[in-house]
Amino acid sequence: MTTFTLRESSPDDTDELFRIWLAAVRATHDFVAEEDISFYAQMVRAHYLPNNRFTLAESDRRILGFIGLSGHKILSLFVDPAWHGRGVGRRLIDEARRHHPTLLVDVNEQNHRARAFYARLGFEQIGRSPVDEAGRPYPLLHLVSR
Repeated sequence: MTTFTLRESSPDDTDELFRIWLAAVRATHDFVAEEDISFYAQMVRAHYLPNNRFTLAESDRRILGFIGLSGHKILSLFVDPAWHGRGVGRRLIDEARRHHPTLLVDVNEQNHRARAFYARLGFEQIGRSPVDEAGRPYPLLHLVSR
């Protein structure tokens, strides 16, 4: 089993975080139109990643995944597809729970893998929005873990 460590992100990590974000989106969001991926990619690359701090999971100085929080709400959780199913996401969630016993997260309704992941970790649906935050036709499920 591969071991990995956790650390806080730095501005130098932005390019690698974007690479992981894009690879993970392409691997898990096949329901998102290409023009919408381009729209989100621009916002993520130019605004979200450079202006926020993340907890990173890494092994041998290679970033495997990251989580971003605002208080007890998970804003982002992305794992390099080569590392899916190997405990990286679970470890990042466990670290978030150390600081926030109750966690909230929104997940795309069409993202069945993410929904199954969060269900395995005890998250339950508490609401639904018919569109995402940008008003695009990707319904969100609102989940909580207590």
